[in-house]
Amino acid sequence: MATVVTRTFEVEGVDGGPLRGDVRTAGDGTDRPAVVICHGFKGFKDWGFFPRIADRLAHAGMTSVSFNFSGSGVGPEGDRFSEPERFRRATVSGDLTDLGTVWDRLLDGSLADGLGAPTAAGVLGHSRGGGTAILFAADREDCGALVTWNAISTVDRWDAATIAGWREDGSLPIVNGRTGEVLPLGTDYLDDVDRYGAGRLAIAQAAARVRAPWLILHGASDETVSAAEGALLAEHAGPDATHVVVPAGTHTFGAQHPWAGSTPELDRVFEESVAWLVGALL
Repeated sequence: MATVVTRTFEVEGVDGGPLRGDVRTAGDGTDRPAVVICHGFKGFKDWGFFPRIADRLAHAGMTSVSFNFSGSGVGPEGDRFSEPERFRRATVSGDLTDLGTVWDRLLDGSLADGLGAPTAAGVLGHSRGGGTAILFAADREDCGALVTWNAISTVDRWDAATIAGWREDGSLPIVNGRTGEVLPLGTDYLDDVDRYGAGRLAIAQAAARVRAPWLILHGASDETVSAAEGALLAEHAGPDATHVVVPAGTHTFGAQHPWAGSTPELDRVFEESVAWLVGALL
């Protein structure tokens, strides 16, 4: 098996700060398709399963690109939320802009030294990153494949009472379950949803515009994003979409951070995702 070579990159994010990312290939990185990986809310490129699926894609003959959104709040240390002000200002519109920046640099061959432009490109997203991937793919004819894991179907995630308190206080405390630290999320997110939630951030409606072959994977036991959201996306999606419900699959398909090994559910997700992307892009 060829050795996976990892290149790092840094480009400017939507907030003017750095977008830090990794490019993995098993070879010289030229004349092959690419897949951009999008993490979700409170996620980051080095969380648990992301480096593993990135390696799997590289071994399958593709370039994998993973990066931290500007609003992830995760700094150069890798898995520490050392940039809380960036997290505070995070929005879905910002995530879309960041994804577009990485995508355009990937396609013109300027993302990382020695990489070159891919022969085709697709997107894989988890949770909120899955919703972002759907919105992106819906409006990009150059997106050749889409895979979503437990993707959200709406950006409106909180009830009216929570939103009222959020507005009054100016921020919503978000607890990192892994570390216990509290990360304030500002009202920029709410302003973004109020302005664009019924338009360009309407994920279920965007699903109907996706023309790329799309694999919708959703855990039956997802405790964070209900399997009903995956079913709703499938209802809106076109004929090139396939909806797979993973029995006993949780929001992370049993994976943890730090990485503690795979699970049968995650093994299935990996296998089906890689096969789908190979079939659509190679």
